[in-house]
Amino acid sequence: MTGEGMTSVSVSYEVRRQLNTLRTMDGHKSVDAFITELIRTHKLSKMNGELDNLRSQMKEVADVNAEHLVQRLNLAPFKV
Repeated sequence: MTGEGMTSVSVSYEVRRQLNTLRTMDGHKSVDAFITELIRTHKLSKMNGELDNLRSQMKEVADVNAEHLVQRLNLAPFKV
């Protein structure tokens, strides 16, 4: 994206140009709307990953044999 000798101003213009190109390709009315949509999509994908992780942990907990757990607790050196 950046080339040798590019200043921060020319980089800013290049980033702005690329954002505008992406904005028009996706049909957003403004760069702000495009960036807001990108952030929302990122947060949703991150939350979906967390949900998948929680589902797998809940499945592990649900798969625990209750009788075996009670027997193990009865072997504990402290009162349950």
